[in-house]
Amino acid sequence: MAREHLLDVSELEPPEPLLKVLAELGTLAPGEYLRMLHRMEPFPLYPILSERGVEHDTRAASRSAYEVLIWHRGDTVAERAARTVWQSGALPGTIMPLRNTHRTCALLHSDPRS
Repeated sequence: MAREHLLDVSELEPPEPLLKVLAELGTLAPGEYLRMLHRMEPFPLYPILSERGVEHDTRAASRSAYEVLIWHRGDTVAERAARTVWQSGALPGTIMPLRNTHRTCALLHSDPRS
C-alpha cells in the first residue's frame, strides 16, 4: 500500500525548502510519495528532481500556494497513489492543475490591481 510523506515548507526561507525536500527524498521507500506544501512554486527544484530520476506534479491550492507531489520515476505504486490524490479531490481547497513544467505559472497569477 502507498504511503504519503507530508512536508510543509511554506514558512521556510530559501534554500531550506529545497534542502528539506532533497533530504526527504532519501527516505522514500518503494510505494511512497512526498506531498510538499510551499508558498510559491519551487522552480529551482524541478531540474534537480529530473536529474535524480524523480517525477512530480504541481498544483495551486488555497490552503498553501502550491502543493507538489513527488515520487521516484518507475515507482508505479507511488505514482498511482499520488495521481489518485488529485483525481479524488482529497486535497482541501480549490485545486488548479499545472503541468509539471514551470511555463504555466504566469497564467495563474494576474494582479487584480493592474
